[in-house]
Amino acid sequence: MRLLPRASRRALIAAGAVGALAMGVTVALPVVNAMAASGCAVTYTVNQWQGGFTANITIKNLGDPVNGWTLGFAFPNSGQQVTQGWSATYAQSGANVTAASMGYNGSLATNASTGIGFNGSWTTANPLPTSFTLNGVVCTGATNPSSPAPSGSPSASPRPSTSPSASPSPSQPVGQTPVAINGQLRVCGVNLCNRFNRPIQLRGMSTHGIQWFANCYNDASLDALASDWRADLLRVSMYVQEQGYETNPTGFTNQVNNLVEEAAERGLYALIDFHTLTPGDPMYNLDRAKTFFAAVSARHAAKNNVIYEITNEPNGVSWATIKNYAEQVIPVIRANDPDAVVIVGTRGWSSLGVSEGGNSTEIINNKVNATNIMYAFHFYAASHKDNYRAEVERAAAALPIFVTEFGTVTYTGGGAVDTSSSTAWLDMLDRLKIGYANWTYSDADEGSAAFKPGTCNGGQYAGTAVLTESGNFMRNRIRTADNFPTS
Repeated sequence: MRLLPRASRRALIAAGAVGALAMGVTVALPVVNAMAASGCAVTYTVNQWQGGFTANITIKNLGDPVNGWTLGFAFPNSGQQVTQGWSATYAQSGANVTAASMGYNGSLATNASTGIGFNGSWTTANPLPTSFTLNGVVCTGATNPSSPAPSGSPSASPRPSTSPSASPSPSQPVGQTPVAINGQLRVCGVNLCNRFNRPIQLRGMSTHGIQWFANCYNDASLDALASDWRADLLRVSMYVQEQGYETNPTGFTNQVNNLVEEAAERGLYALIDFHTLTPGDPMYNLDRAKTFFAAVSARHAAKNNVIYEITNEPNGVSWATIKNYAEQVIPVIRANDPDAVVIVGTRGWSSLGVSEGGNSTEIINNKVNATNIMYAFHFYAASHKDNYRAEVERAAAALPIFVTEFGTVTYTGGGAVDTSSSTAWLDMLDRLKIGYANWTYSDADEGSAAFKPGTCNGGQYAGTAVLTESGNFMRNRIRTADNFPTS
C-alpha cells in the first residue's frame, strides 16, 4: 500500500551517536579527559523472561566531576551475555563487562546521574552483579541491584499515577500539550481514551524511513510539528529491512529512542513503528521484534506518551499468523511497560484484509489475546475509496482502530492529491474518533511528502511556503482545535 524505496532515495544518514557492541573480546574503550571518580552509586534493575532479560542501570557520580566515564562490573556467571545495549558502548570478555560513555552523556557533575541499559541472554540462573567501578574506582555509595520481576508482572515497572489529580512526573511536560492534557492513554471499548476515561482522537504525522531522512527530524522541524501544525503525535517509522534496523540494531534503536524523547519534550505522543513491509510475514522478524521492543519498552516504561506499533503492513499471510506474532511480542513489551497501548497490524497491508479479498470479520471472531490493544488500518486516498471506507465504518463498531499510516495520494506514495477522497476519509475518522498519522513528514520527492524537496537541507519548517499540496492540506486539517474532553 505504500511506495517501495527507489534507488534515487538518499543514502543512510546517521542521526546521533551510535553505540558499538563487541562480544567475547577485550576492547579498549577510549575515555576522553577522564578523571577517577572518588565516589559513585549504581542502581541495577532487571526484567527477566526465559532465556533473556533487560537491565536498566542508573549511575550517580558522588565524587569530583568527570568528563568521560567507563562503568565496569562482572556477571556472577559466564552464562550471561550482553546482546544489545543503548546509551553506552559495551564490551564483554568472559563475565566482565564495560560500558563507556557516549558523546552526549560523558560529563557527570558531582551528584549528577545518567541512565544506560542493555538486553542480555542467559543460559543459567540470572543473579545480579554486586560490585561496580566507575573509571576504575569501586563505587562505594549505595549500590542497589533489584531482583528480577516476573515477566509480565504489573509491578515490574511502576508507572506514574494517571489519575486526574496526579501531578505530572518530572519527565512529562506541563501545560496544554496533548500529553499534559490526556496523560496515559488506554483502550476503552472501541475507543482510545485519555486519563479522564473519555474517548479522544490523536492526529499527527509519520516520519519517512529514518535511515533515509534523519535530517528531517531536528529541533526546528519538531518544533514546527508541535507548535505550527499543532499536532498530537509523531509516528517514528523504523524500517527493519531496506537498509534499516537489521543493518545496525543498536544505532537504529538509539535513533528511535532519541525521537521518542524529543516528542516527549514537546508534549507529543510517540508512535513507535516497527516498519515491516518486505517480507510481509511478521514471523520473519520475530526475534528482531522481541529484541527491539524489549529495549525500547525498558527505556520508555516510565513515560506516558509512548504507543507501540508492532508490525507495519503484514501481507501474504493469514490473520492467524499475524495474531500468533502479536501474542509473542506483546508480552515482551508488557514485561517492562504494562500500561501502554499496543497496535497490531492487520492482513493485506493493514487493510483489515480488504486488499487481499477479506474483511474484518476474521479479526472480530478471533481477536488478539491481550488487553489494551488496537488494530491498524492504512489507506491511500486516491487508491482506496468507498469500499474501504465502508469496511472501516463496519469494523469500528466492534474493533478499536488506529490509522497508523495514510496518504492523500495513490498507494505508490506518488501522484496528485485526491482532495475529495482525503476529505471524505478524514471527516469519517473525525466522526468515529479514530486517530491517524499521515505519510509523510519529510521532503521526499513524491506526492505524499509534506515538504518540498530540499526543505530538510535548510532550517525553515513552519508556515506554508515550504509545504507541498499534501502538506498544506494536512497542516490545515491538523491545526484545527482538538477535542480532548477532561470531565
